[in-house]
Amino acid sequence: QVALLDIDICGPSIPKMMGLEGEQVHQSGSGWSPVYVEENLGVMSVGFLLSSPDDAVIWRGPKKNGLIKQFLRDVDWGEVDYLIVDTPPGTSDEHLSIVQYLSTTHIDGAVIITTPQEVSLQDVRKEINFCHKVKLPIIGVVENMSGFICPKCKNESQIFPPTTGGAEKMCQNLNVSLLGKVPLDPQIGKSCDKGQSFLSEAPESPATSSYRNIIQRIQEYCDQHHFQDEKNI
Repeated sequence: QVALLDIDICGPSIPKMMGLEGEQVHQSGSGWSPVYVEENLGVMSVGFLLSSPDDAVIWRGPKKNGLIKQFLRDVDWGEVDYLIVDTPPGTSDEHLSIVQYLSTTHIDGAVIITTPQEVSLQDVRKEINFCHKVKLPIIGVVENMSGFICPKCKNESQIFPPTTGGAEKMCQNLNVSLLGKVPLDPQIGKSCDKGQSFLSEAPESPATSSYRNIIQRIQEYCDQHHFQDEKNI
């Protein structure tokens, strides 16, 4: 049972990527009901509260923080095994709020996404530093758009050259885990635009294999984390 909470308040893309555009949030006695993609996957996003996907959300920090608190407190998620929180890039109000509001729940950790170029790694180093400062464990880093494997000749090209060694070198320098590298695949973008599952649409893609390995490593980390917590209790 998985809950997906989108706290990218100004750029909520999860409804489109999950094929849920136009869906509405319903309120019941137990709170807001998430919108379900499958029986075991519930989603909540500010995108469900807008009259049009093109509406701009022009809010200052306190209003954003209030909505995030409401999503955590007033949504009837039910019993879930995983709560995945999708944040915007950077280290701003949304990140501080979610870490603060979930501080007593023993967050398993953060999965940090980068691309191979130094201009992206610069920002990600700040994210890693942010996690250390707020005592948020880091599950690991994923390098996205990591080379392009030609579907015909199977040769790999570096579309975004890792001029400073990419995520792998950064992870070694900062002593964090590299969870995996996801190669470029045009079908990923198509699947996101159409709200389809890329893993179902392209089961043989090298990117699918990479996603599955990353998911397995995250699950193993969480299982180990829970085991340690139970031992401590």
